[in-house]
Amino acid sequence: MTETADIDRSSGPLLAARDLVRHFPSARGAAVAGVSFEVMPGELIALLGPSGCGKTTTLRLTGGFERPDAGTISLNGRDVTNLPPEKRGIGFVFQDYALFPHLSVAANVAFGLRHASVADQRKRTAQMLEMVGLADLAERMPHQLSGGQQQRVALARTLAPAPPLVLLDEPFSNLDAALRVETRQEVRRLLKQAGSAAILVTHDQEEALALADRIAVMHAGRILQMSTPDDVYRRPADEFVARFIGRSNIVPACANGFLAQTDFGDLAIDRTMYGNVRLAVKPEQFVLTPAEDGNGVVIGREFRGHDQLYWVRVGGTEIMAIAATNSLLTIGTPVRLTTSEPVALFEQAVAENS
Repeated sequence: MTETADIDRSSGPLLAARDLVRHFPSARGAAVAGVSFEVMPGELIALLGPSGCGKTTTLRLTGGFERPDAGTISLNGRDVTNLPPEKRGIGFVFQDYALFPHLSVAANVAFGLRHASVADQRKRTAQMLEMVGLADLAERMPHQLSGGQQQRVALARTLAPAPPLVLLDEPFSNLDAALRVETRQEVRRLLKQAGSAAILVTHDQEEALALADRIAVMHAGRILQMSTPDDVYRRPADEFVARFIGRSNIVPACANGFLAQTDFGDLAIDRTMYGNVRLAVKPEQFVLTPAEDGNGVVIGREFRGHDQLYWVRVGGTEIMAIAATNSLLTIGTPVRLTTSEPVALFEQAVAENS
């Protein structure tokens, strides 16, 4: 769960990107096609989407590693659109960490402080190593560290000059699954402790949901939806977002107020609407109850440890539903599908008159 109380919204955005466009000669269409977003001081933003959606190019434009064909970028109210990376005062954590192999842990962290006095370098380096829990490894060389430790060194080096904004490009991709879960929460804690805002690029929805204060879901060079993890997950803006952020059942229905009629009964929806609609129903929103006179039948099952994913045929439609492992349903079991809460509506024909 993310906490957003520490985000300062009173002084305006730290970073403002407006109508960014970037074309590459070898690509069809724009890699970034009119992207706009803001980052508040202390806020963690995730750019999330499939490969080729434009998220890395957007990050590179923000950092100054690419120049936009159109649009502007401002940092603390200053236009940095055409400034090189070293003039922006932005920190960057590379995918491969980019540690200097011939320098010790302490020397790597101190590298970004080379314009400070020797005494200040030592003091700040010690502070950063203490913060990331590596004070006792200061004299180790990078090859003597684990992947998680190398990442913390890279983060400490980036945070040492106290940048207002840190950019992270797929920073957990080199870690195994268990270490990835542990490390991403550590990285969030360290960024919050340092007071730096951050933009994270990832294709991993679980990573974005766990880390970010807000998520920008990207597709074909555009931001389709930018909101809190809970909002993006539970109230997707369109079918792409619904399918990309967790599995979703896309259900056609006819809405009449707060109810929508489907092939398997009426479902409560999250706002008043009338006419033909499409609903995004998460598998965990369905409740499966064995019933001889039910409206569906189990046709498939996937054991997932903490729960089970079922495929249920309802008329001519296949529905995904999740149930706890203590409620084992065999293939062929007749069931009744109901929903546990109002479901998201993202496409409608006629809105309520008000």
